Amino acid sequence: MTGMRAIDFHVHLPTPDWLDGSMAGYLEAAEAYFRSTVQRQSLGELAGKYRALDTRAVLLAWDAETATGRPRVPNETVAAACEQYPDAFAGIGSVDPHKGEAAVAEVARIAALGLRGVKFHPSLQAFAPDDERYWPVFAACEEHGLLALFHTGTSGIGARQPGGQGIRIDYAHPLKLDAVAAAHPRLTVVAAHFGWPWHMDLIAVALHKTNVFIDISGWSPRRIPAEVVRELTGRLSGQFVWGSDFPFLTPERCLAELGELGLAGDALLRDNAAQILGLSP
Repeated sequence: MTGMRAIDFHVHLPTPDWLDGSMAGYLEAAEAYFRSTVQRQSLGELAGKYRALDTRAVLLAWDAETATGRPRVPNETVAAACEQYPDAFAGIGSVDPHKGEAAVAEVARIAALGLRGVKFHPSLQAFAPDDERYWPVFAACEEHGLLALFHTGTSGIGARQPGGQGIRIDYAHPLKLDAVAAAHPRLTVVAAHFGWPWHMDLIAVALHKTNVFIDISGWSPRRIPAEVVRELTGRLSGQFVWGSDFPFLTPERCLAELGELGLAGDALLRDNAAQILGLSP
C-alpha cells in the first residue's frame, strides 16, 4: 500500500530534545525497565536507519509540561523532520490537555503542519481521558481529521521506583478510552502498548467500536500475551498496528521477532497504519 516494508507507528525522538529534556530524571528508570540503553542519534542518522529497513518511522512530539515541569518536544520539530526526510518519517503531534483553549488551538496548528495525529500520555500528562473537561481537545482532533494516540496500561517511565516517581498508571486504563470513542465516532482512537495488564478490557472495547485501534509497541513481540496474538491474527486483524517504542526497543529486533513468530503480515506491519495515517500509496 505504501510501497515499503513497514510503518513503525511509535518512535520517540532519540535526540537530546526528548531524552535529556522531556525525559530528564525519568530516563534511567525506563532504561532499567526495558533492560536496554537508549541509542542517541541525530534525526539524519535515524532517517538512515529506517531507510535501511525499508520502513517509515512515525515520530512523536511530546508535551507534558504542566504535570512534569519538563520541556516539550515542539510539534514544529517533528514537522520539520518529516519535511526534511519525507521518505523516512511521518509525524504525530502532541498537546498538553491542561492548557485548555490553547490546547484546542494547538490541534489546529498540528493539522496545519501536516502531522497525522495527536499523542496523549494520560499517566505522564496526569489527566483522565474520560473526564469531559478535556473533550474539546478530542473534538478538535475529530474536526481536523487527526487520529488520537493514547498511551495505555502500565508505564516503563517511573517503573520500579518509590511511588512510581509520582506517575499514576490508573489514568492510562484503556476503559477510559471507551467513553472517548463512543462520544467521538469519527475519531480514530489508537491505544498504544495494548493496555497491559488490562489488555482484555481493551480488546473488548476494540471489538465493540471499529474506530478503536491497538498499537503493540513497547513489547518484545515474543512477550506479547497469547490473547492479544489471537486477536491480532483473528477478529481484530484490521485494527492492530505495529510500533517499536524506539529508542527503548529497536525496530530491527521487533521485525525479526515478528517474522520468527509468523506475525509479519502486511496488515499489521503496514496497511492498517497507512490507512489510519492517511498515507498515500
